[in-house]
Amino acid sequence: MIIRIENLRLRTIVGIFEWEKKIKQDVIINVDLYFNGTTATESDEIFDTVDYKSMTKKIISFVEDNSFNLIEKIAGGVASIALEHEKVFKTIVKVDKPGALRYADSVSVTHELEKK
Repeated sequence: MIIRIENLRLRTIVGIFEWEKKIKQDVIINVDLYFNGTTATESDEIFDTVDYKSMTKKIISFVEDNSFNLIEKIAGGVASIALEHEKVFKTIVKVDKPGALRYADSVSVTHELEKK
């Protein structure tokens, strides 16, 4: 089963240029959380699934309370947060930086991570 957090719009310091280190910029985060949801389909209980609200709060705190040179670092940190949950065995994280290039809507990275 996959829980998808779509288009989480956050603001953070991200970039390598001096002007980028002075102002918060928008980033858009998408997270796929892979887990075995079979028990949740039967029980209808929150403890049998992934609490996406608490997961999102952790992601927001990580992104908005830190500064970054690269969106790759954001993607790696969000993936690590996702895999901290005992039920999540794989995650795919996409981080977009709108307006990063003059003639493009966005630049993005996608990071896939699995538990070993």
